[in-house]
Amino acid sequence: MLPTDAIVRIIGRTETIENTIWLVLSGTGVEFCVTGTNASITMKSDSSYNGEEVNRARVAVYIDSKKVRDVIIEKEETIIPVFESEIEVTHVVRVIKLSEAPMSTCGISEINVTGRVWPTQQKEKFIEFIGDSITCAYGVDDENRDHHFSTGTEDVTKGYAYKTAENLDVDYSMVSFSGYGIVSGYTESGEKFDTQLVPTYYEKLGFSNNTYMGKYLPQNIEWDFTKRQPDLIVINLGTNDSSYVLGIEDRKEEYICGYVDFLKTVRRCNPKSTILCALGIMGTDLCPAVEEAVWRYQKETGDTNIFSMRFDEQLESDGYVADWHPTETTHNKASLRLTTEIKKVMHW
Repeated sequence: MLPTDAIVRIIGRTETIENTIWLVLSGTGVEFCVTGTNASITMKSDSSYNGEEVNRARVAVYIDSKKVRDVIIEKEETIIPVFESEIEVTHVVRVIKLSEAPMSTCGISEINVTGRVWPTQQKEKFIEFIGDSITCAYGVDDENRDHHFSTGTEDVTKGYAYKTAENLDVDYSMVSFSGYGIVSGYTESGEKFDTQLVPTYYEKLGFSNNTYMGKYLPQNIEWDFTKRQPDLIVINLGTNDSSYVLGIEDRKEEYICGYVDFLKTVRRCNPKSTILCALGIMGTDLCPAVEEAVWRYQKETGDTNIFSMRFDEQLESDGYVADWHPTETTHNKASLRLTTEIKKVMHW
């Protein structure tokens, strides 16, 4: 059967393209209840299946919150078995894209069930997370800090954002890309890298280097913000900008001004959402600049429904994963810190 709203609940920013639910960003997916004797999911890959394995989409399937399948999408079409039973059973099934958008996307084209299917209930609260590799849980499944990027070692469900949503029992959406920033993406030369900026793609479905069904690109699709306005938006951007700013005052000023401009965009798209600006897990150098940007934004606009907070910086004793990114232990600590702050700010 086709994966329509009548049988599945959508998780995150998705788009229905030619009868498939297109999963682009980290953490996107579907959830549904099924009563029957068997179930499987038919998934389609974008053009990444023709490329290197380190860039192919990673997807997990959960039954009643327990992971039962963890799959790298290696073919144009893949059937993922979910369960088979001799007697009729009832389960909650969740399908989540574990890896991020730029390297690969995928789609759900069929829910194959012998039995009955219906969507789970939408949760009362909704948070949008805007971030970079930390939000994507870059490398969390690779404990060698000297290793580099692979979609196969990304698992957004082990990241602070997903864990925070679970802690608070809320729906979520994520707009996150590894190496991206406010005014500069990650740069080793100190020169500005302005082709990897979150503000460029925030109002789009996402961004990817690969086409879906041979012609679709998420950066060509405008996101419809009226679908559901977040109660809270958490922005965690600046880690990559810091590789460009390097403590240089005019660059710090550029970052602050760019941040203020981005806040205005976020507010225009989400008029009633509370905004919480956070930074610090992989370095606190730009935390004062984030706080300055929030203050300037408030002063310019009169909008006081915006706050800032600092994460604790990751500890060597908690280890590092690929490219010195945070371990799941660090993500757990960050999620508890953020959960506490959200409860205070939102009175949840």
